[in-house]
Amino acid sequence: MSDAEQLEALREHYERLLNVNEQLSERLTTARDRRADLRGEVDRLQRENETLKTSSLYVATVEEISEDGVVIKQHGNNQEVLTEATGNTRQALEPESRVAVDDSFAIQTVLGDETDARAQAMEVEESPTVTYEDIGGLADQIRDVREAVEIPLENPDMFDDVGITPPAGVLLHGPPGTGKTMLAKAVANKTDATFIKMAGSELVHKFIGEGARLVRDLFQLAEDREPAIIFIDEIDAIASKRTESKTSGDAEVQRTMMQLLSNMDGFEERGNIRIIAATNRFDMLDEAILRPGRFDRLIEVPKPDETARERIFRIHTRGMNLADDVDFRALARRTTNASGADIQAICTEAGMMAIRDDRTTVQTRDFHRAIDKLELEEGTSTPVATDGTPAFY
Repeated sequence: MSDAEQLEALREHYERLLNVNEQLSERLTTARDRRADLRGEVDRLQRENETLKTSSLYVATVEEISEDGVVIKQHGNNQEVLTEATGNTRQALEPESRVAVDDSFAIQTVLGDETDARAQAMEVEESPTVTYEDIGGLADQIRDVREAVEIPLENPDMFDDVGITPPAGVLLHGPPGTGKTMLAKAVANKTDATFIKMAGSELVHKFIGEGARLVRDLFQLAEDREPAIIFIDEIDAIASKRTESKTSGDAEVQRTMMQLLSNMDGFEERGNIRIIAATNRFDMLDEAILRPGRFDRLIEVPKPDETARERIFRIHTRGMNLADDVDFRALARRTTNASGADIQAICTEAGMMAIRDDRTTVQTRDFHRAIDKLELEEGTSTPVATDGTPAFY
């Protein structure tokens, strides 16, 4: 082999070594990145494990502070206990302070004010702006709710004259987006009552006893703001059928439900405060919440029929600049099984179509394009864009 051939062979070998070295460097970099990711995952799992091993905390209220210690009352069972608090924790305590305690009643942390808990969980409207004219296709349901809620608030003496007690509560059930919340708001608007809304999921808290406390706060707030309408949305979150599960989470949910039942049973002055609840899962509710004396009126709010859908289209387009060729009856026929929320989404999307084409008038084709985009012609229960993402309302 000549010198030139040997030199060329060495050059090729050197280039191969460079390639191998580059590949090994890339693999080393990838391995280091992977190690960093795994280390972060291990740290996260260790933190979760420590959290799971931590005992449950209970909510309590400071009753008295003395030289002998701190007297606290645990929520849920009203048990009073003398415990100790040292250092910065004791300095932050005062009567009526809310604290979190462990199984041995040792104070672990000082919680926020009661008013903060109310503000975070409850939505209060002095008088909602929704009216019966904003609701389409629910004439029977409006009549039933007015009889159970509006008349007792506006004319309680009528029930005394007849010699009967008005229905204790109203439960609205049906598919999502059919107008249950709007119906409750319309009644509050008609009666000028304070509308207090709380989602059932907000009553499920990480601190044992906090859910029951919020239920008591809810009814106390209603008494402070009467006349008032309490509206509990997603009530199935705290009133589902009881099981044999012994987990602390299930026990807390059941404790919250029992507090709700207790408050409803002990609610004597029903003339100035009414209770409305709503659920999409009527089949999941516990029988105790449905018995007479609690929710006497069980009102189904179904999806609108064709006539109702036409009415809903007219309601949601009242403020829109429409072309003369818009045919609401044809739109209602195309949107079989659509809910009121679905129709509202169609109207909004049709307006966006006009804006996209740099027009100020919404035409029939805009509505049909909106229906096609949201895939509602076959009556899907939730508007979904053609790319698979949920549509906005």
